[in-house]
Parts: sequence; C-alpha cells; structure tokens
Amino acid sequence: MNFLQTSINTRPTISIQATATLMLALTCCTSASAQPAPIKIGVLTSFSGTLAPVGQQVKWGFELAAKEINAAGGILGRQIQLIEEDDESNPTVAARKAEKLLQQDKVDFVTGMIHSGGSLAVAQIAERNGKLAATTVSYSSNITGAQCNPNMFRVSAHSGIQAAALTTWLSKNASGQRYVIVAPDYEMGRDAGGQFAEGVKRGGGTVVATVRPPLGAKDFSTYFGELRSSRPDVLLTMTPGNDTVRLLTQMRDAGLITPRLTLAGAAGAVGRGNLDALQGAAENFLTAASFSPDLDLPQSRKFVAAFTATYKVQPDLFAADSYSLFFLLKAAGEKAASFETDRMRAAMRGMTWDTPSGRRTMRAEDHQASLDMVVIRVKGQDFTVVDRVPAAAVAFPDECTRF
Repeated sequence: MNFLQTSINTRPTISIQATATLMLALTCCTSASAQPAPIKIGVLTSFSGTLAPVGQQVKWGFELAAKEINAAGGILGRQIQLIEEDDESNPTVAARKAEKLLQQDKVDFVTGMIHSGGSLAVAQIAERNGKLAATTVSYSSNITGAQCNPNMFRVSAHSGIQAAALTTWLSKNASGQRYVIVAPDYEMGRDAGGQFAEGVKRGGGTVVATVRPPLGAKDFSTYFGELRSSRPDVLLTMTPGNDTVRLLTQMRDAGLITPRLTLAGAAGAVGRGNLDALQGAAENFLTAASFSPDLDLPQSRKFVAAFTATYKVQPDLFAADSYSLFFLLKAAGEKAASFETDRMRAAMRGMTWDTPSGRRTMRAEDHQASLDMVVIRVKGQDFTVVDRVPAAAVAFPDECTRF
C-alpha cells in the first residue's frame, strides 16, 4: 500500500516535469522557426588573379550595403547573408563556382562577377537554375546587348557608355587626335576596344594603332616599338587591375610616358585598388566613370564617410556600384513583396532607385542601368572630377532582342 501510494504520488510530478520540458522544447522550436530565412546572395568575385584589386572593392561594397540594410531590418524582414566565392579571374572557374552557389548553397541571387566572360556564363547558369544575377563591373556591351539574358541585370556603365562619355570629352580637350588603343585579347578588351575606336572616329580622331596583349600579360615591352612609331597623342587602355600596373610602369621606365601623351582609358584600368601600386605612373590618367569619391552630393559624402571609416581607404566606382545593387534589390523586394525570381525580375525592370552618385533607372528593354557619368582625372593618390555627363548624352540603343 505504501509502495502504491508512493507510485501514484510520484506520477503527477514526473508528468509535470515532462510537460514542462516538452513545452520548453516547443517554445524553442517555435522561436527558431519564427525567424525568417535569410536572403542568400552569392558573391562570386575575384579575390585572386589579375582582377583581384577590383574584387576587393566589390566585396567591400557588398558587405557595407548588407550591414546597413540588415541593421535597418533587412529586406522584407529577412537578413542578407553573403556567401563568397573566388572566381580566380577566370570565367571557367566562375561557371563552376556559380553552379556550386546555386546547387549546393541554394543562394537566391548571384553577383560580383568582374570578368565579362564570367558574367556571360553565369547569366546562362542563373537562368537554368531559375534565379537572377547581376554584374556591378563587367564592361562588355554584349551582356545587355547581343547576348542579353532575361535573368541578368547590370547596374554599372558598359564599355559603350564609358567610351561615349570619354571620347566625346577627349575630342574637345586632348592636345591631338592620334590614338593608340591597348585592348586585351578577351571578351571585355575586344568589346571595349571596338567601342572606344568607334567613339574616336565619331569625334573626328584617328586610331593609328591597336595592340592586343593577352589578359595577364607580364611584359608589355614587345609592343613598345609600335607605340613609338605610331606617335600617338592619346593612349587609350582597356587593361584591368594588375595589367595596368605593369603596362604603365613599364612604359614610364622606357620613357614612353611624356608630357605630350594623354593617358586615358576604361574605368577599370586605374582605380583605388591599383593606384598605390602604380607609384605615380598613372598621373593625369583620364577616364569616364559612374562614380568618384569627390562627387559633391549628400548621398555620396555619406557613403564615402561610412566606407572610409570601415575599410580605411576610399571607395572607387566598383565599390559604389556594388553597394548600389543591394539597394536596388531592397527597393524591388519591397515593391514585389517577395524575393521570388519572377516577381523580383518584374519589379526591377524599369525601376528608379537612389545610389551614391544619384538616381538610376534600370531599363526594362535590356536590363542595363541608365546613369549619369563623370570624367575624372588622377591627381596624386586621388581622383578629381573634371566634367559631368548626363545619362541622356550617353544613351545607348537597345540591342537586346531576346526579351
């Protein structure tokens, strides 16, 4: 009887403890499940290879934007989670890493590509996986032109926009109109070289020579004889990152950079990522870009201050354009009330949004951003705006026929 009484009296105690444990477990699970899943963004950029200096700025631009957006509540209450991969400045690696991000990591969006060949490959992979992608750097006009893709967007200026802005300015301000073009032999170099050559001709200039070194060339001296004999007034280079360091420092050491030679080129040639390494060889280099850290705009000053405080260096256009993309995604997500592919695509098309360099519009017809440009000059370790070019003055025809 005492044993039975003890057993009966014990059962409720055990039951209450078990119930409490179960309720605690359910509370924990409910609390965890109440947290919305993050928006996974695959950052597929160049942390090594020729384009690594650009990739560093791209990475920082994304990270700063994600930090600010997450602190303000994220997108639709969801935090941005970055999953970073190195494409090694190689489009074949970019394609493989894009598959990994989409298939294994289950990212919602892919961006960061610098190499134009990589962007073209990733566009196809993203479409095949039913996801969207964007480039904030790649220059080939084909990305939003002849090889456009409904799942690919570009927030930055392609080579044709850059060429139109810069060659128009040079036709009025350069000391002469004999041009040599250095166009690396890969997708961006070939496309940009052609776009700049067309711009020179439109402005009344003459392309007296075009040299096509391979991407990643170590020795440019083999082209110096042709450069000397061409007697150029302007050198236009499409070389990226570390290639420009080698080109201009070797030209300087060979005595080819003289006061009468105007140095100019694509915005990726000289940037914050390689300016120190150039050691003065890029002095007075001119380019047309979508951003400069000395832009006199409130939103630009705010962005530059936050970036500089965080990374201890000033941002360049690659950081600014990468930062800008996430605010397009935020605006589009809020408009669509979803981050689902079809709804996001529809929301992004035709959208106008704020960036550090002013308002931009994503053209619905080709997914190319319409944006203002500035002509900038290298002065010491800084970039100085010398002119502004409104978007309407560099409007590019729609060459996308797929959608």
